[in-house]
Amino acid sequence: MTKFKAFLKRKDIEVSAKRYGIDALSAMAQGLFCSLLIGTIINTIGTQFGIPYLNTVGGFATAMSGPAMAIAIGYALKAPNLVLFSLAAVGGAANSLGGAGGPLAVLVIAILAAEIGKMVSKETKVDLLVTPFVTIFSGVVLATLLAPGIGKIASSIGIFIMWATELQPFLMGILVSVVVGMALTLPISSAAICAALSLTGLAGGAAVAGCCAQMVGFAVMSFKENRWGGLVSQGIGTSMLQMGNIVRNPRIWIPPTIAAAITGPIATCVFHLKMNGPAISSGMGTCGLVGQIGVYTGWVNDVAEGLKASITAMDWIGLGLICFILPGIITWVIGQFFRKKGWIKEGDLTLD
Repeated sequence: MTKFKAFLKRKDIEVSAKRYGIDALSAMAQGLFCSLLIGTIINTIGTQFGIPYLNTVGGFATAMSGPAMAIAIGYALKAPNLVLFSLAAVGGAANSLGGAGGPLAVLVIAILAAEIGKMVSKETKVDLLVTPFVTIFSGVVLATLLAPGIGKIASSIGIFIMWATELQPFLMGILVSVVVGMALTLPISSAAICAALSLTGLAGGAAVAGCCAQMVGFAVMSFKENRWGGLVSQGIGTSMLQMGNIVRNPRIWIPPTIAAAITGPIATCVFHLKMNGPAISSGMGTCGLVGQIGVYTGWVNDVAEGLKASITAMDWIGLGLICFILPGIITWVIGQFFRKKGWIKEGDLTLD
């Protein structure tokens, strides 16, 4: 046992909550931002302004989300170069086979593959062959065995959401808003879940509200620590960037989640906010304003088909309040209370 511990130390393999639950998770969120999310933003701009080349650029970026996340995780685990570069294939396999749980599958499998690769790294005279082979082979085998199951776990969240949509609008608004919003912040794909369930209509509107509460809420609440860069990266990027901090102090997740529980039923019962655009937009929130554009395109389609007389001032007021104003105000107020109580301390919301 002593020799094995010495081997792990020599290989810089540290089995700890910090290394895997904070360092790796935070890096993975950055990898996701630099691929899927920025690609979605670019693609949305291309679609709205009629610039096909931007759709091409965005498509390439989103397609590389699995490799980007895996390489980011390997970097956080201080993987040697050959291991780090080999994780591109592992991330692609895990993300593809993981379905709605793609990012979560990448997190688990990339950690395992990286540590296995580190064990064999520079242990043979043919390291150039052995290390990439072991890293890729073990990673793809693990992806084949584990990723589909991880995807089913993520999809089970979707089943719960479908059950929630059968309830009356008030409770449905709370449940869907909170669950989908939390899914957006967790390392699973809220957009994929919404797309798989064809989550549109009133339930889609509640999902948009929840996602916006997380993204705008964290962006505003952490402005003191992260300033304008954090406001933009979280507000139109992803609240998943805060996952490492949530692991350190789960209380920081409470204010935006309460905001989601408030704005969800307001969206369904007061403004009757519906997502009649693409279902995937229900799980995007304010990422590249995809959620808001989805709601707007739904309005336009409804008007064209005679299902809606016109786009009214109340529509725009509701969209602005639900997606931007209320999440920011509610989360900031609750966050200030938490700071005064000492439940949120200086640096708890600082992004790496």
